[in-house]
Formats: sequence, C-alpha cells, structure tokens
Amino acid sequence: MRTAIIGGGAAGFFLAVNLKEMMPEMDVTVFERSQRVLTKVEVSGGGRCNCTNSFANVSDLQQVYPRGHRLMKRLFNVFNYKDAYEWFELHGVPLVTQDDDCVFPKAQDSHAIIDCFLSLARRYGVRICTGEKITSLSQLEDFDNIAVTTGGSPSRKGLEWLSASGHETEPPVPSLFSFSVADKQLQSLQGLVVNDVTATLSGSKLRADGPLLITHWGVSGPAILRLSSYAARYLAEREYLSPLSIRWVQLTEEEIRDVIKEQQMLHAQKQLSSYCPFGLQQRLWAYLLQKSLEQRASIRWAEINKKDINRLVNVLQNDVYEIAGRAPFKDEFVTCGGVSLKAVNLSTLESRHVPHLYFAGEVLDIDGVTGGFNFQAAWTTAYTVATSISRQEITSKSSRK
Repeated sequence: MRTAIIGGGAAGFFLAVNLKEMMPEMDVTVFERSQRVLTKVEVSGGGRCNCTNSFANVSDLQQVYPRGHRLMKRLFNVFNYKDAYEWFELHGVPLVTQDDDCVFPKAQDSHAIIDCFLSLARRYGVRICTGEKITSLSQLEDFDNIAVTTGGSPSRKGLEWLSASGHETEPPVPSLFSFSVADKQLQSLQGLVVNDVTATLSGSKLRADGPLLITHWGVSGPAILRLSSYAARYLAEREYLSPLSIRWVQLTEEEIRDVIKEQQMLHAQKQLSSYCPFGLQQRLWAYLLQKSLEQRASIRWAEINKKDINRLVNVLQNDVYEIAGRAPFKDEFVTCGGVSLKAVNLSTLESRHVPHLYFAGEVLDIDGVTGGFNFQAAWTTAYTVATSISRQEITSKSSRK
C-alpha cells in the first residue's frame, strides 16, 4: 500500500503523519517541487504561526470562510479546531490563545510546529522528496493513493494538469491583501493602528470590522485583510480599483452630534484640535479635522456651526478613499479559487473523476480570513483525507479476505 502526497506544506505533512498514525504499514511519500518544505508555515504569523483560532466569536462559519463554509461545517464533524488544539498539545506543541482568539505555539515560533512535523515524519518513516515537480498523475502510477496538497495556485495555468483529468476548477485570484491608497496625507500617519473601524467597499454590501493599520502605501490590518477576503472576486473583476469607506467611530450620527454639543458647553474656548472626544489618536484626529473642515480646522468648540458638524459627522462615519490597487508587495499568502468543490466527494474529499485521488488544503476552493482559519482548513481537510484513505484500505483488506 503506497500513498503519494504532492506538496510539502501544512496540509501535506499533517496528512502524512496522521495517515501513518492511522495505518503504520502504509508507505507514504511527500513530493515537494522546491528544495525546502513547510516554507509557508515558517513565515506565517510573522514567524510565529497562527495555527488555528478558538472560534469563540464565530457564530456562522461564513464569517470566516467566504468560500467553502458549508464544507467546513460538514468536515468539522470529523476534525475541528478543538481537535486541532488537542492534537498539537498531545504531539508536544503547547499552544496559547490570545485575547483576539488567535492560537499560537507557546514558544511563539513557527519552528515548534515545523520541528514537530519533521520529527514525526522521520519517526514514522515518511519519505520526503524535494525538488520533485509533479505535473501529471501518470508520474505516480505506482502508487495506490494520491493526495494533492499543492496549496493555492497563482494562476489557472497551475491547475491545468488537474483540469486535464476532468476536474472542474475555479479561477484563482489573490485574497488577504492590503490596499494601496494614493493619499499622501493619510500615508503620513503610517504606523497608526485604529482598533475598531468598519471598512466598506462603497456601492456594495461588502464590509468588515476590526483594527486598521495605516501604512506608507495605504491601509492594512485585520479589517482590511478580512474585507479583501470577502471581496476577492469583486475586486479582481474591478482590477483592484474601488471606493473605500472607513467608519472611524462606532457611534450613531445622533450620538456623535450629542458628543459635539457636550464639548461646546464644556470646552467652548478650547481649539477643536486640542484633544479628541472620540478616542482617536491625536494625529488622526487632526488629520480628519483638516480633511473635513479645511481652513476652519483650528476654530474653537464654541465657533463650530451646523455645516461644520455635518462635515465632521460625515468624515467620522463615511470617510471615502480610492483604492488604487493591491499593496505593492508580493505578500498574498492565500488565494481564492482552486479545485472546485463540485469535483470532490464532500465527505471524503476523493475526486469524483479519478478513483483514489484526494485533495486537501488550499488547492481546494476553500479560503478563510486572517486569524488562523486557513491553517485550520488545512488540518481539517488533511485529517479527513487521511481518515478516508485509511478507511478505504481497511475496507479493501476485509473484502480480499
């Protein structure tokens, strides 16, 4: 019994070690096209590897899996985030859950997970072949089972070898990227983090909440990365040009007006720019005053008029910028698209077109927002495939007796 795993990343190694634990007699070989394995795991989470999430604030999987949420809900019955947490702890990788529900190795180092996988692979006798590019299933005719765990493809061309064997595919486009905004004054605030904003693509229902980071090229942070994930195809179709609305303050229009009136009474002779009553950083507040009130940005609270208030309310609730493209860095770690879920058995992840061929990880049309959800999809789909192969082999053994 021989199983080939194409792709030496997170899903590939998780599949390999779990398959060997389920079936020690199985011969397992991992084929990796580059010279190194687990490179994406190494750099993820700033080198700390946000390996899963507590899901404590997830009421609907569609919130965190814009594509593939129904499949993930089904497969969580096989292996979910609680199982993943327990698996790593049992295999010698203590984990910690942050206040934002992201889960990391206690060592705060991605090598804790890499070392775990490589150690288990050596112990179980998993063969690792680097520099091996697989472009056709015919290269692996000697294997009883094949699992494709190649990760996201940057273009449809990378999926052609799977399309040739009858598999439906969804065109790959980038997901989880920051936005370029050609506004020099905004860019001058680089480094500022605003903890609770709502980012919306104007003219659509696409929106995301959370922290926002102002950068020297535009905007990033969890709110923007989530929005880019929700809007991956929407933005690709528009060549990454779209109006972006930022709600800086999570108060209603009436509440904002009440705060301004209160400041007029309490601090009539103070300048508007002297401090911000809405909890924003001073530099951001000064920028928003200048943007909304222009020459009147230096007036006193007593001098603010109805027109000023309207402008200030608008900039705090609906501050509009033009997205001028994706960030000028090759920093997309996730792609939307891949092998269509129509091409696989949703319970086993076996191909509907080629027997004994399986798919796991980002090569499937499943992707999540930032926060450990993509790694969880890798663990869940890989464990499902390991379970499916082992069950099939056990069934085959029984029938041969």
